[in-house]
Amino acid sequence: MAKLCYDASGRLLFTEEMKKEYTILMPQMLPIHFGMFRQLFELEGYRVLQLNNRGRSVVDEGLKYVHNDTCYPALLVIGQFIDAIKHSDLDPHKVALLITQTGGGCRASNYIHLLRKALAKADMAYIPVISVSFGVEKNPGFKLSIPLLRRLVYAMMYGDLIMNVANQVRPYELTPGQTDALVEAWCRRLVEGFQAGKNMRRKYLRVVFDQICEDFKAIPVSKEEKIRVGVVGEIYVKYSPLGNNDLEQFLLSEGAEPVVPGLTDFIIFKVFNREVDVDIYGGSSIKRTLVRFMKRYVEHCQQDMIDALNRSKRFRAPGPFSQLQALARGYLGPGNKMGEGWLLTAEMLELIHSGTPNIVCAQPFGCLPNHIVGKGMIRKIKDNFSIANIVAIDYDPGATKINQENRIKLMLANARAAQKQHSMEAHEHETLHRELVGV
Repeated sequence: MAKLCYDASGRLLFTEEMKKEYTILMPQMLPIHFGMFRQLFELEGYRVLQLNNRGRSVVDEGLKYVHNDTCYPALLVIGQFIDAIKHSDLDPHKVALLITQTGGGCRASNYIHLLRKALAKADMAYIPVISVSFGVEKNPGFKLSIPLLRRLVYAMMYGDLIMNVANQVRPYELTPGQTDALVEAWCRRLVEGFQAGKNMRRKYLRVVFDQICEDFKAIPVSKEEKIRVGVVGEIYVKYSPLGNNDLEQFLLSEGAEPVVPGLTDFIIFKVFNREVDVDIYGGSSIKRTLVRFMKRYVEHCQQDMIDALNRSKRFRAPGPFSQLQALARGYLGPGNKMGEGWLLTAEMLELIHSGTPNIVCAQPFGCLPNHIVGKGMIRKIKDNFSIANIVAIDYDPGATKINQENRIKLMLANARAAQKQHSMEAHEHETLHRELVGV
């Protein structure tokens, strides 16, 4: 068994020896993206298990070890970890836990400390916790090398594109399951490419983007017109089926097309915030230059994805990050960056501008910044855009799924009524035009 080692502060370290012996447990948030991330970590020599345990037991474990005033995503992530350790065949003395740590003002930066506190309370303080961060915490047995970071960025871009096109095809596919099968095939093909040392040049990236669009474009679909529903909110409940009670699947069952903004904008937003810090509070010009370089690199990759979607002549493309910045002006300033910050408001505005005025804003309990930039901005957005049909849905341990779904159904009913009214007005306009031409 690997020897337990601690740093000067008493923090348990993940060592090189543990890398060889331990299984790293990784929470689930974005099924497509995180599935590829897991396999990329395995290519680096880590043994990684992605957690998909669900059910009330996850919430109950979270409530047992996390104060119920803590934000709901923290409760779920920590509950999922402890539930998996307690109710699996894994040796708890041979597992480590992987969790992100942004280092920003959001309490998500402190999930890692809440997790360690929960482990100690559950008599599992011997389990190491690995921080996925840019230098916030370091471990001898876990390193984010430059090549790995590049692969993760590329996997994120591929994941965003696949999620985008799949969401535009799945509601209309003539053969149920064909879209999901193609998603799995492409994820497998991309990871095999990474393993072979491919997929790591922008020139190749653009070629693969076009191939993905063409493959999904070839899936036979109906011409049925469906209500498009945007999904925004705190990043975990926005994406995680565990956090939002399978929101996307519910929208599909109600005959709607989910429209979910990608992860790339959030990553650019987080990098951009470091530049804003220097502008507002002062700091190193070297830091500003470095973060600008990182931001431009990801933005260029994002533009390649947007160009591929536009070339397809079939799929709607999101706007670039710069467009989101422009949309947020007059609503929130760049200094409003805790949690999802001004980006959440900008995502709602982009959805409205791009023809998706029906929006679910996922609001987890305890996420105070999210309530300000999400629920708090809905009235102003509706005042400026009469077509905006936005509903804020609360997610917390005591919220019932049926209540959440009923509120979404009411939003959908309003959307269908507006669509019917629009169709009637269009028909009347066409009839009048024909009568005038006939005269």
